[in-house]
Amino acid sequence: MGDRQVTSGEHSPGPLLPEGGQGGQSSTRQQAWAGQHVCVAGLGVSGVSAARALLGLGASVTVVDGGEGERLRERADELEKEGAAVRLGAADTLPEGTTLVVTSPGWKPDSPLFTAAARAGVEVWGDVELAWRLRGPDAAPWLAITGTNGKTTTVQMLASILTAAGLRTAAIGNVGTPVLDVVLSGEHYDVLALELSSYQLHWAPSVRAHSAAVLNLAPDHLDWHGSMEAYAADKGRVYEGNEVACVYNVEDPATEDLVREAEVVEGCRAIGFTLGTPAVSQLGVVEGILVDRAFTDRRQTEAQELAEVSDVKPPAPHNIANALAAAALARAFGVPPAAVRDGLRAFRPDAHRIATVATVDGITYVDDSKATNTHAAAASLASYRHVVWIAGGLAKGATFDELVQGARGRLRAAVLIGADRQLIHDALTRHAPDVPVVELDRTDTEAMAAAVQAATRLAQPGDTVLLAPACASMDMFANYGKRGDAFAAAVTAMEA
Repeated sequence: MGDRQVTSGEHSPGPLLPEGGQGGQSSTRQQAWAGQHVCVAGLGVSGVSAARALLGLGASVTVVDGGEGERLRERADELEKEGAAVRLGAADTLPEGTTLVVTSPGWKPDSPLFTAAARAGVEVWGDVELAWRLRGPDAAPWLAITGTNGKTTTVQMLASILTAAGLRTAAIGNVGTPVLDVVLSGEHYDVLALELSSYQLHWAPSVRAHSAAVLNLAPDHLDWHGSMEAYAADKGRVYEGNEVACVYNVEDPATEDLVREAEVVEGCRAIGFTLGTPAVSQLGVVEGILVDRAFTDRRQTEAQELAEVSDVKPPAPHNIANALAAAALARAFGVPPAAVRDGLRAFRPDAHRIATVATVDGITYVDDSKATNTHAAAASLASYRHVVWIAGGLAKGATFDELVQGARGRLRAAVLIGADRQLIHDALTRHAPDVPVVELDRTDTEAMAAAVQAATRLAQPGDTVLLAPACASMDMFANYGKRGDAFAAAVTAMEA
C-alpha cells in the first residue's frame, strides 16, 4: 500500500541498576534497590506514588519539596510514618549519599537540585521512567499519546475502544492515575493507554512504546522548556523506539517532522490522521464516516469504515481528530473496526471540555474551561458559527494575535476577565476592531456571573456563549475545573 517506513534504531539502554531492577521477580527487585539512596523531588501525586513504590522496593528515600503548608505537611507525615525522610521548604541541595533522583513532572530542568545531581554524576528520572524500568517480565505494551491539546480526551477514547474490544486496559499517566500505581499493582493488563506530557517525556529517556501519537504542536510551557524547539523535541521523544506505528496529524506538519526524526524499530510505520479524505497509510473522514486506509488488508482497495462522525461526542472538528488518533492507535494494536465504533459510542468526555451547559432563549452556553491556551481556544472557537467569547486569565507568556485573526469572522462579541485580559483586548483592537468588547475590571470569582450576564446581553438567538479562556485560571480560581463550575453555576442561576 505504499507504506513509508521510519528510520530504524536501537532499543532502550540498559538499566542503571543491577539486573533485575527492570522487571523480574519481587526478590530480585528488592536486591537491586537495597542500598540505593533515592531523592524524590516533589510531594504531589506522582511524587508520593514514586516514594511509596521505592520504599516498597527497599530503597532509602528522601523527599524534598520547596513548598510548605498544611496539605504538604499531611503528606509528609504520612510518608515519614512509612519510612521516608521528608524535607519541606528546602529543595535546592542534593541529600548526602543520593544515588538517583526521581522527579515529579513539573520541576524545571534548570532547578538547582538537578544541577547538583549533574555535578555529582547522579541520574534524574521521572516517575514514568521509573515505572518503565520496573515493569514485570510479561508487561503490557504501552500505547502513548502526547500533544499540546486533546491528550486526556484521546487517551480516554482509546481506553474505551480497547475495552470495547474485550481488552483489559487502563487510561493512566498525566490523565490522573500515576503510571507507577498501575505497573506495580500486580493486576494483569493486555495493554495500557498512556497520556504523557512534555514534562514527563523530558524525564523518560528509556520509554519505548508499542505505538504512539503526537496530536498537535503549538507554543505552550515555553517558560519550562526554554524554546519551542526544546518543547517539540520533548514531545517527539514519544516516538523513540516505537515498534508498530508512529501516528501523526496530517494537518500539523510539525508532528510528521517529529516522526521523520525518530529512531524506531525496523518496520514501524508512519500513520497519518486527517479530517479530509485519507491517502494510503492514513485514517480520515469520507462523507461523514471515519475510515481507515492504513490497517486494511493489502489486497483491499477500499477504505475500511470505522464509525460515523455522529458517534463522536461532541462531534466538533478537533474532537473528531482526537477520535481518529485514538482509532489509529487501537488499529495498530489489532482492534477490529466494530470495537472502534462501539468504543466511541460509549465514550463521554470529562467535564469542562466543550460541554453544553444549557440553551436559554435560543442561546447555547458552552463550557470549555479546559481551553487554557490559544491552540485549544482556537479549536473551540472553530466549532461554532457565531460566538460571544468569554476569555482571559493568566496568559503564561502567550500572544493572541493569531488566535483573534483566525476567529474574528465568528465573533459576535467578547467579554474579557482575569489578570491578562488586556493582552486579548489589544489583539482584538488590532485585528477585529468591529467586535464589541466588554472588559470586566475585576478578578474576584464573582466576576464569572457578571461575565455571563454581559455575554447574554450581547448574544442573539442562535449564538453560542463560549467560555474558552485561552489562559490559565489561577489568577481567579483554584483550577480550570472551578472556573468551569462557576460558569455553569452562573448559567444555571440565570436560567432559573
